[in-house]
Amino acid sequence: MSVVEQYARAHILTDGDLPDQDDGGAIPVVLRYDPQLDPSKVCVALPGRGGRASGSREWTFSRELLEQGLRAPAGSGEVRVWPCGRVQAVVEFHSPQGCSVVQFENKALIRFLRRTYAATAQPVAH
Repeated sequence: MSVVEQYARAHILTDGDLPDQDDGGAIPVVLRYDPQLDPSKVCVALPGRGGRASGSREWTFSRELLEQGLRAPAGSGEVRVWPCGRVQAVVEFHSPQGCSVVQFENKALIRFLRRTYAATAQPVAH
């Protein structure tokens, strides 16, 4: 079993989190899965305020929540996921500092989920 790390571009929908550069709110996000830590969890790392790498924030939540949220609204508490049209999904992250709402392309999240399942696939004995 190996660690899966995938970089994706996402769009910040909350004003306080918008990056300094004028690129429509797109930010680099790291999607990470380490089956040795917990095979049921995924991690999403957002850059710090203003798009800075320092002060990045991470949320760890169930892989199942991410998968369910691509089809219908899912989650409560710190992380909520819901579909946004046919090709996008919204992930809402809550912390004591506030709420960050981030929009992803479905294909990036689906690719990541597929890679996480491939990372935990057991080899077939012949």
